[in-house]
Amino acid sequence: MIFWCKNCLNASTRPRITFDKRGYCNACQWAEEKKKINWKNRQEILKKLFKNNKKNKYDCIVPVSGGKDGSYVAYILKKKFGIRPLAVTVRPPLELDLGSKNLKNFINSGFDHIHISPNLKVMQELNKYGFKHKGFPYYGWLIAIHTSVLKLAVSLSINLIFYGEDGEVEYGGTDKTKNKPFYDPRYIKKIYLEGGYDLVKRKVNAKKSEKFFFEFPTDNELKKIRITHWSYFEKWDSYRNYVIAKEFCGLEENEKSNMGTFTNFAQNDQAFYALHTYMMYLKFGFGRATQDAGIEVRRGAMTRNQAINLVRLYDNYYPDEFIKMYLDYYKMTKNEFDKVLDKWVNKKLFQKIKNRWQPKFSVE
Repeated sequence: MIFWCKNCLNASTRPRITFDKRGYCNACQWAEEKKKINWKNRQEILKKLFKNNKKNKYDCIVPVSGGKDGSYVAYILKKKFGIRPLAVTVRPPLELDLGSKNLKNFINSGFDHIHISPNLKVMQELNKYGFKHKGFPYYGWLIAIHTSVLKLAVSLSINLIFYGEDGEVEYGGTDKTKNKPFYDPRYIKKIYLEGGYDLVKRKVNAKKSEKFFFEFPTDNELKKIRITHWSYFEKWDSYRNYVIAKEFCGLEENEKSNMGTFTNFAQNDQAFYALHTYMMYLKFGFGRATQDAGIEVRRGAMTRNQAINLVRLYDNYYPDEFIKMYLDYYKMTKNEFDKVLDKWVNKKLFQKIKNRWQPKFSVE
C-alpha cells in the first residue's frame, strides 16, 4: 500500500519517485551523487554564462519571497560572482506579516527589487478552481510565479532567470533534469503545474488583458531566455541558505515552529502553504514534517529514528488557525470546504474518525 525510503522516509506515494535495490529513494541517491560531482566544472559553465549574458543594468532575474533560498541565491550571485541580479516577487495570496517583514529586510540589505501583483480577482478564481479541481490551493499563484517572471524578463530583455533548487531532483521526483542546466515552459507545465495549466486557465472568466500575468510569453519571445536552478551549479543546502540569509539579508524566523512541522525558518510568506501541505498529506500520506525531516536526514543532521518520531508527532496537522481566512478567500462555507478536502483524500490511506481524517498506516 505504502512504504518509505530506507534512509529518509520519502513515501512511495510521492509522484514520480523511484527507489534503488537498497530501498533508497532518488533524493537520497542524489544526495550521494552530489558528494562526487565536480562543482568547479559546473561553476565554470556558470562563469561563461555570465560572460555571454552581460547587460547594461541587470544580468539576471532572481525570483524571491524574502525567504532563505531566493535571498541566498541573490546574495551569492551579487557577492561571490559580481553579478547584478534583479530580485522579483510575485505577491502571494494571504500574505503573512513575517513574510512581508522578511521581504522588506531582504530589499533593505541592498537589492533592486520589483513587486508584481497580478490581477487579484483572476488570481482568486484560479486559486479556487485549482483548490477544487486540482487539489492545489494556490494554483493561480503557482502559475504566476512562472508566467509573470517570464513576462517581465521579456519586457526588460533580461535573458537569464535563476530559481532556487530543482525540487524534483533534490526532494524526490523525476531525475531527468539532474544533468541538464536549463529547462523550458513545457517542463514547467508538465511538472510544476501538473499538466493542468491549459485546463485551469480556460475556466477563468476574465478578459485577456486581465490574464496578462498568467499567460506564458510566445515561443518566439522566449527564444533567448534561459531558465535554470541554482542547485545545478552549487551543492544545495537549505540550512546553509538559512544561515546566510539570516546573517546578510535580515531573515527572521517564526517565534514558534511552523504549522505541521518542527522547523521555524521556511515558508513564512503566505498562509496557503499550511493548507497545501495538509492536502499533500491527505493525498499521498506525507506532510510538511516528512519533507523537512528528509532534508535533515540527507544532510546528516538527523537520524532516521529521530525523523520517524517527528513525523508521527507533526504530519497530520489540520490548519485550524487559518480556516476562517481560507473560507473568506474562497467564499465557501465550512461544509463546502470540507467536501473539497474529502474529495482529495486517499481512502486507501485514511479513514474518517470524529470528522477528521486519520491515517490507517504508521510510518516505519
